[in-house]
Amino acid sequence: MSKLFKNICAFVIIIGLSVSIGFFAQHIKTKYDMASHPRDFAEFVEKYSQKYKVPEKICYAVIKCESGFDSAAKSRSGAIGLMQIMPDTFTYLCSLEGANYETGMLYDPETNIRFGTFYLSVLYERFGIWETAFAAYNAGPSRVDGWIKDGKADDAGRLTEIPIEETETYVTRVNRALKMYENLYYQ
Repeated sequence: MSKLFKNICAFVIIIGLSVSIGFFAQHIKTKYDMASHPRDFAEFVEKYSQKYKVPEKICYAVIKCESGFDSAAKSRSGAIGLMQIMPDTFTYLCSLEGANYETGMLYDPETNIRFGTFYLSVLYERFGIWETAFAAYNAGPSRVDGWIKDGKADDAGRLTEIPIEETETYVTRVNRALKMYENLYYQ
């Protein structure tokens, strides 16, 4: 064999190995991303996202950011379950739905996803922009109404300024998770 032929063979082998390693690394990264962005409780997310016309990827992103898929989660402020619903908000949502549930039912994944998704639909109907609805989900719709009234939104209703750092961070986190769910499962 000539030296040129050996060099070409070595080059082809190196390129082949490099491409294989790249595909393997991408496969591992995708598996890691899927493990850290699961679609647990899929039957409930699918059911209620269809019922309330909220995209599944939004439900998953909110659950990921609110509780990390922990149905027993309870925040310092008293928000409960997968989608971290406040008891007063739950009572209000039950009245809108004509439902009669106890606050303890918020630990039930189906109940929590149902009312969390319903709440997202109510907020989206009110504000018309998902990012603004996310801010209202975190800070409360009355606060967001005040920000809009104070000129902290553009003509379409998209917030141009979020005065509460926690809410601004929350909206960023939900959008980041939403993008990840979109890329992993909804292309």
